[in-house]
Formats: sequence, C-alpha cells, structure tokens
Amino acid sequence: MSKYKCIIFDCDGVLIDSETIAISTLVDMANNLGANMILEDSIISLKGKALNYCMDLISKLIGKPLPETFEKDYRTNTFKAFKEEIQPIKGIKGVVENLKVPFCVASSGPENKIRLNLEITGLLPYFENKIFSCYAIQKWKPEPDVFLWAAKTMGYKPEECLVIEDSISGVKAAKEGGFDVFGYTEHDYKNELKDKATKTFKTMSKLPGML
Repeated sequence: MSKYKCIIFDCDGVLIDSETIAISTLVDMANNLGANMILEDSIISLKGKALNYCMDLISKLIGKPLPETFEKDYRTNTFKAFKEEIQPIKGIKGVVENLKVPFCVASSGPENKIRLNLEITGLLPYFENKIFSCYAIQKWKPEPDVFLWAAKTMGYKPEECLVIEDSISGVKAAKEGGFDVFGYTEHDYKNELKDKATKTFKTMSKLPGML
C-alpha cells in the first residue's frame, strides 16, 4: 500500500507535452524583436521557468521593455498552437485512470491555459475542480505555495502527498514545501533532476509501480 494519500501533478511536461510548443512560440516572438535566441538552447534553459522570468530575459536581450501587448499576444499565439499540436504525455491517461488515491494538478500557468490543454488532450474530466494555478495566488515555483495550497485544499499534509514534476524549479518548490517529489526525466536534457528529486523515472509506465 502506498504511503502517499494524494498525488499532485505538474501540468506542462508531466500531463501534457506542451513546453516545446510554448518555448518555440516565445522564441519566435522574441526573435522578431531582435533577441537572437537559439531555439534548441532555449528549450533547455527556459524549461519550467515562469513567463515573467522569460519576459524579463527577453527584455534584457533586446535592451528595452517588451511591447505592452506581448503577454496577451503570447497567450493568443500559444493557445492557437496548442489547439493544433498538443498531445498528452505518453501513458499518462492510463496512470490517472488507475490511481487509487486522490490527485490534482498544480501548475505555473493560468487556469484557462491549464483547462484548455487538459480539454484538448482528453484529461480534463480527471482534474475537474482539482486545478491549482500559481496565477490564482500570485506565487510561482520555486516557491512552494501552489503545492501547499493544493495539498491543504485536497485535505492532506505535505508529508502525505507526492508531487510529480519535470523541472528543476518545480522539484525545488516541492522539496521546499516538505513534499516528496518524483522527477519525470524524459525531457531532462541536462540530467538535473537525479540528485534533486526523491526518485526519478523516465516513462509514465514506471510510475504506478513506484507509488
């Protein structure tokens, strides 16, 4: 029997394969402003980073403030790309269908983005009324607040919960909050999670046996 009474999933890169789409859109927009960012490097360096961090970086690269409509345009562009391209992480549907304990999602993205991507990938019914967004509390990973909020709302203490993350900022947030955290490493290009997470796994099919 698992010692964990609740599972808290990150969204991007854990439930849905969205980060490459989002970062590609961001890099295209940044380079149109003269940022000269390299996509392959950015996919690695911006993985798991909050949008505000990315926007500050782009502003520094171009040496001036971003257009006032940048975030709105980014959301419009990514939502369009998600509708056309997004897929669930391989094997995740089978995992959530067969979980024997309560679970939820806690993500750095705004709730409308989380809901859209879960709906497109067929995962929304599993997470209805169990979505926790950093935007709702204005606290972002690596701060632990979103995980603490999710655990409390679900009715559990941090030590009773397990967080599933794929980014170093998410792993740090979980550990800071007193959670065990399993690192999903399929896209851990720099092998950052092995020494930081409680355990790591590379394919979703391995997760049920680890619980």
